Amino acid sequence: MTEITDFINNDIKALRTTDSVADAQDLFADYPFSHFPVLEDGIYIGSARSEDIEQMDIEKTMDDLRYNFDRFFVRDNAVWLDVLEIFAKNATNLLPVLDKDNKYLGYYEITDIITFFHETPFLKESGGILVVEKGITEYSMSQAAQIVESNNGRLLGLFISEANLEKVQITIKISLGGLSEIIQTFRRYNYDIITEHQEDVYLNTLKDRSDYLDKYLNI
Repeated sequence: MTEITDFINNDIKALRTTDSVADAQDLFADYPFSHFPVLEDGIYIGSARSEDIEQMDIEKTMDDLRYNFDRFFVRDNAVWLDVLEIFAKNATNLLPVLDKDNKYLGYYEITDIITFFHETPFLKESGGILVVEKGITEYSMSQAAQIVESNNGRLLGLFISEANLEKVQITIKISLGGLSEIIQTFRRYNYDIITEHQEDVYLNTLKDRSDYLDKYLNI
C-alpha cells in the first residue's frame, strides 16, 4: 500500500546559505518551483521564493536573503489532507518535510500529492458521504467511527471539514448500505446531520477542488 511518505523527494539537493543567488537562479530556471528549501549546516531555515530570487543581485548569497524566506514545512507524520492544506495555504508547489527532531528529509511536490489524493479510497471507492456536526467540546472522532462500524458500515475515511469556536463538522465516507441506520444513530448521539450524499456528487466536488488547486498553484 502506498503511503504519502513514499513521495518524499530528494532528487534535487536543498540550497545552502553559502550558495550564491546565481546558483538559485539557475535552479529556478531549470525547474518550475515556486519555492525551494534552504539549509544552514544541514538545518532547514526556510524556503526561498522564485520571484524574490529573480530580482536579487547574483553576487549575494542565500544567507543575505534569509529574512525573506517563507518558513512553512510539514512533518513526516502528517496525513495527506494536512499536507494538501499546507500546500494551499502557502500557495506553493513544493513543501519541505521535517521529522520530529526537525531534521530535513526532503520535499513533496504538489503533482505527486494530487495523484496520491485521487488514488485514496476516500475518493476512489464507491460510497456514501455524510457530514455531521456537534459542539467543539462534545465531538469525538473515535465515537463517529464507532457509530459507523456498529451499524455494519465500512469506514473509508473521515476528517474535520469545518470548525469554529462552537461547532465542528466531520465529513465521513461510508461504503453504501445501512446509511439510514447510521444517520439515526448519529442523531441519537446528538449529532446534527448537515448533508448526505448517496453517490459521488460530493466526491466530484472534492475532485474539482483538487483540480482547481492544481491550476491555482500553476502546475
